[in-house]
Amino acid sequence: MQKKFLSFAVALFAVLLVLFAHLGARLTASAPVFSLAEEKRIYLTFDDGPSTVVTESILDTLAKEQIKATFFVVGERIFGREETLRRIVKEGHTVGVHSYTHRYREIYASDEALLADAEACAKLIRKTTGVVPAVYRFPGGGEHPSAAALLRQKGYRIVLWNAVCGDEEIKNADAATLLQTALQTAKGKEPVVLLLHDSAPHRATAAALPAIIERFRQAGYVFCAF
Repeated sequence: MQKKFLSFAVALFAVLLVLFAHLGARLTASAPVFSLAEEKRIYLTFDDGPSTVVTESILDTLAKEQIKATFFVVGERIFGREETLRRIVKEGHTVGVHSYTHRYREIYASDEALLADAEACAKLIRKTTGVVPAVYRFPGGGEHPSAAALLRQKGYRIVLWNAVCGDEEIKNADAATLLQTALQTAKGKEPVVLLLHDSAPHRATAAALPAIIERFRQAGYVFCAF
């Protein structure tokens, strides 16, 4: 009796193995192939804000499209726009330090002057939102190695860019021009870190943003924040 039961159990086990192997093969064949290495990423980064009309319009678009972005703010421009800055944080975007004054001569007078300027901006961000900023972008761009090393010691990640929409480079550019510039300068970049601006004069940037998002999304990009 025991031998018969053992034989039956072995046969049943063999049948189950065959069934599971067949099922596994079917699942593997039908499962989509996805690799993180193949993911195309774009970081939308906005400098020189906050402003009232432009930043709020950009936030409306980002909320509609369910996209997170990174805002590098100027400390002096926070005054009177505290609610806009708090909205940036409340809606899940990253706030970074761009400078307190955006006055290059003062900021770049020495590494110590730059650190003091960065800390003044960070302190105001903390006071206004409760967030401790952890990313920094140099005013006017560039790498500034000695200052960058000091900022990293303070816990900052330095964020540069490798693509632009042209809202500072091209005088009086309209939304269509900004879109084309963003697409052209982003070619061959991985990931794309796109420079845009949300200070008061940049209404065309806010107008171009929906099309920029649409075109990069159609191209298979995933939108990220730092």
